[in-house]
Amino acid sequence: MIGKGKWSHAATAVALTAVTALAAGCSAASAGSGGDSIAASLPTNYGPAEQTSLTVGVVPAMDSAGFFIALNEGLFTREGLKITYKPATSSETAIQQQLTGQLQISAGNYVSYIEAVVKKHDPLEVISEGSVMQQGAQTLFVMPRSHITKLSQLQGKLIGVNAPQNIDYLLGVSVLKENGLDPNDVKFPNGKDKASAQYHQGGAIPFPDMAQDLAEGLMSAAIMPEPFASLAEQDYGAVPLADLNQGATTDFPIEGYVVTKAWAAANPNTLKRFLAALSAGQEIADTDRTAVEKAFEGLNGPPNGQVSSEIASVMSLDTYPIGIDQTRLQRVADVMHQFGLLSSNYNVSGMLMSSSEFNFSPFSNAGS
Repeated sequence: MIGKGKWSHAATAVALTAVTALAAGCSAASAGSGGDSIAASLPTNYGPAEQTSLTVGVVPAMDSAGFFIALNEGLFTREGLKITYKPATSSETAIQQQLTGQLQISAGNYVSYIEAVVKKHDPLEVISEGSVMQQGAQTLFVMPRSHITKLSQLQGKLIGVNAPQNIDYLLGVSVLKENGLDPNDVKFPNGKDKASAQYHQGGAIPFPDMAQDLAEGLMSAAIMPEPFASLAEQDYGAVPLADLNQGATTDFPIEGYVVTKAWAAANPNTLKRFLAALSAGQEIADTDRTAVEKAFEGLNGPPNGQVSSEIASVMSLDTYPIGIDQTRLQRVADVMHQFGLLSSNYNVSGMLMSSSEFNFSPFSNAGS
């Protein structure tokens, strides 16, 4: 949550080292002045953007707080970019739209992107981290009437997740195993059972529908991120059974920002400007809780993710890194292999934007 301090940017292995230095410097300068001093570092002195209107698909969850702050506070506009936000409620759909040029940039969970690269050889490239899980950010819920009070009671039960064998599935089975329950002894939606037959995308359950489905008894438990977790508690009386920020998935990287390799090569200045605004948004999200709350409240909040001021004040937050830490992201591929989502080990370095592709040195003169 906010207030725990930022990750050490000295560990950033690829790209954006100068962006990190800028953000860190602006953070120190902004003490007592919120995000204004950080935003004042924009615009940067990059060349003209090759493409000024971008459609960006982003999951309307707390993992995307940096993006929504940058959008709502006009940071992309300062960089000369017009952003059309599109809710990314299905990773598979978002990736396909990106490959066909309907989206220029997307933000979603790393599991989907890694699978797309490894299994389908999709030419995707991670350009920035989005979020690292903290306490309360991803939670396994049950309803009080289920009388389920411990993980072992989930044996044979259906656990709702946003998509089959994706990030929430991975977090769930890891925690189940570490608490002595064989993941094969529980069920997950697959598009054929009662809970997911009404949905498309092979059993995907949209987060905005998850709490109601749980309350209606379509599943025995459900994994939800913020703000949907707090909404489930307030609106439906859902009860937390397990925080997924534990064991092998403690401080687990959840979301990243991705482009196609071809788009990145054709739009270097656009990408730099986007990352400059996003990095400022990430820094604000990691240091100013009020700005995060505002970004998700009411009419200002992202469609499918907006919340009341009451929910905003209690929802748990992630941490929001700047740049890319290869060691951290490698954890995702390793856990995927551990639980059979990948048939062999995979080195994520091949899908991470490298510092040799873009020169971010102009940030050293951007000022803060």
